Amino acid sequence: MADEFDVLVVGGGPAGSTTAGLLAKRGHRVLVLERERFPRYHIGESLITGMLSVFDELGVRDRIERAGFPRKNGLSIVWGADRTLWNVNFAEIDGPYDYSYHVRRAEFDEILLDHARQLGATVVEEATVKEPILDDGRVTGVRYECGGEDLEATAPLVIDASGQSRVLSRRLTTVEWAEDLRNIACWTYFENTADLPPGQLGNILVERVTHGWFWAIPVDDATKRLSVGYVTPTASLAAGGPAIGELYDAGVAESRQLKLLLDGATRVGGHRSTRDWSYRGRAVTGPGWLSTGDASGFIDPLFSGGVCLAVLGADAAAAAADTALRRPDLADRAMRAYDAGVDNMVSSFLDYVRFFYDPARDREDYFQQARSMADFNERYPDARAAFVAVISGRLAMSELFRIPGADETALAGSVET
Repeated sequence: MADEFDVLVVGGGPAGSTTAGLLAKRGHRVLVLERERFPRYHIGESLITGMLSVFDELGVRDRIERAGFPRKNGLSIVWGADRTLWNVNFAEIDGPYDYSYHVRRAEFDEILLDHARQLGATVVEEATVKEPILDDGRVTGVRYECGGEDLEATAPLVIDASGQSRVLSRRLTTVEWAEDLRNIACWTYFENTADLPPGQLGNILVERVTHGWFWAIPVDDATKRLSVGYVTPTASLAAGGPAIGELYDAGVAESRQLKLLLDGATRVGGHRSTRDWSYRGRAVTGPGWLSTGDASGFIDPLFSGGVCLAVLGADAAAAAADTALRRPDLADRAMRAYDAGVDNMVSSFLDYVRFFYDPARDREDYFQQARSMADFNERYPDARAAFVAVISGRLAMSELFRIPGADETALAGSVET
């Protein structure tokens, strides 16, 4: 006998826990099936401010603040034709949030998943989803294994938030790969590192080198620990050529600012690596299902947008799901709006990442391109402010999820019953 819920969420990472928490808060019976046991390690440690309003809506930001994660004030950059260090701060533009966080994902993700529980979601960890249950082409539930038992759960709506594994989506749709962003990421950690110059403390460093770029993220103030990652095209790993660790070390040696941060530091742990290839789902909704977070698409991590886009997408997914459940007559419209919004969001960020990846441009070119996006000519007439708005995630839902002619109540998540 299958357990019955209003919504099934596959995956308990930031996208899944945010979607589940928002839907539970709105009174829906939600089941989250998470493959692993939290806390668990994950990369993607630097957050931007664009998602913080969703954390306020969830009521979880105070708990994130109390966790003591290092504050992220902005971005320090060695990029462009003039390879000197420059920086921008979130506080340069008006808004309620002038800093975000550099998080230890094991702790951060556990906070979000625990909060979804507190809001009323049922969370089952170490549950391996095997396949969707289909009824005449419509997803009506999932089959999963937990504790050695084969189980089933059903719901009118199933949400795939399983990350890049795309547990359900890979069976329901295909992906479109960004061939020009076919990269690999390699990272490790250093302690007792040096500081960025005054006025840039708490920033993430992003530095371009000949064959790729580095991130340096302060993840622990007490030990002055930096997460230092290198992103390079997979083509750099030609047969018989240098290994990824060798490319990493050569890039550090070539760097300017990163080399100063690591002077006298101690590396702790070995290199880790993962494919860092941008993609988007050809469909993010279908009969009885939708996908969100990395299950719907992944964008190059150049501006630390991964968690932000996952959380913003989860907010939109929860609104669309809430509308579909409360107002079946608006379900198709809500799903179309969600689909269009995700497409708009991914397209906007991909276009800007591709523009920024050209290292021969002047800094002002990057600013002006940001100014040309969305309504920045009116809202951010200053090109530098527009750039800060882009890299902070201030292309918020109201801008990225505009659906011309759509009934806004269909996405409001507050349809009266």
